[in-house]
Amino acid sequence: MAQGSSQTYARKHPDGNGRGPHRVVVIVDRNSNPFELGCATEVFGLRRPELGRDLYDFRVCSPEPRTLMRDGFFTLTGVAALGAADTADTLIVPNRPDVEVPRRPAVLDAIRRAHARGARLIGFCSGAFTLAEAGVLDGRRATAHWQWADDFRARFPSVRLEPDVLFVDDGDILTAAGSAAALDLGLHVVRRDHGAEVANAVSRRLVFAAHRDGGQRQFVERPVPDQPDESLAPLLAWAQERLDAPLAVADLAAHAAVSPATLHRRFRAQLGTTPLAWLTGERVALACRLIERGESRFEVVARASGLGTAAHLRALMRRETGLAPSAYRRRFGPSGG
Repeated sequence: MAQGSSQTYARKHPDGNGRGPHRVVVIVDRNSNPFELGCATEVFGLRRPELGRDLYDFRVCSPEPRTLMRDGFFTLTGVAALGAADTADTLIVPNRPDVEVPRRPAVLDAIRRAHARGARLIGFCSGAFTLAEAGVLDGRRATAHWQWADDFRARFPSVRLEPDVLFVDDGDILTAAGSAAALDLGLHVVRRDHGAEVANAVSRRLVFAAHRDGGQRQFVERPVPDQPDESLAPLLAWAQERLDAPLAVADLAAHAAVSPATLHRRFRAQLGTTPLAWLTGERVALACRLIERGESRFEVVARASGLGTAAHLRALMRRETGLAPSAYRRRFGPSGG
């Protein structure tokens, strides 16, 4: 799961708030990045006929009727007024490359009101600056794009910045590091709200990796090698078919015909994580899917996912999902929700 919090926060269940699906509202402000708006729309806004239901009620709002997007690329019109933010169960705040420009007081006030009434807040990339300027990140953990880390620390010393991760889940406030990490965080939120099976379905539609751990390193600037390392895809597919077997990092290295040290370097370079962390994440994801499909015997789940014992399953699921297996079954099992 994310770098950091395994906690959950008290919020309305995405499908059980009495008025239909959980409402996600995105605030778009002058000079906002269109990419992150597109990410939010793809993850939270699209209809899901393949799932037989809509996961979220999605809205876009702005403090002005015509919003000039980043660098004047285009003007956004036809979205709701800023008051729509007051109806959000989850509020995604503006992200803008001009981090030195103060945000509008009306936008900051909308964020503070949402936080005060218990809404979940999400900041993509420079959205962490917006949250910090609103004062809701004081004493909290967050991340932002690596190139703005020094500026962020200088302006907001009371925020516990973690600049070398993809995203941070701090309960009711979540932040993603850069543009592509918005998709990682979005899928993480879907997984927390609706379970692994639904998150996998959304990721397949996006043709995007279903699970990149938030604790993975950001991809900072580095020279592009003349001949990149061989793709890990064949090895990952081979391992995913054998998660119930006693696979270790040495087995992965042997199958790839490389040393464990070389395998570690390739995982770091291509996935931003370690072989062991990837293997553990895949096994926990498989355990979640088995529970969602109705397997109630946790000893069976532990064996089938390669986690060994029910005690190990409990420890890793708590760490990775924030829920014990029994709580996960109540929420995401066939009779849950």
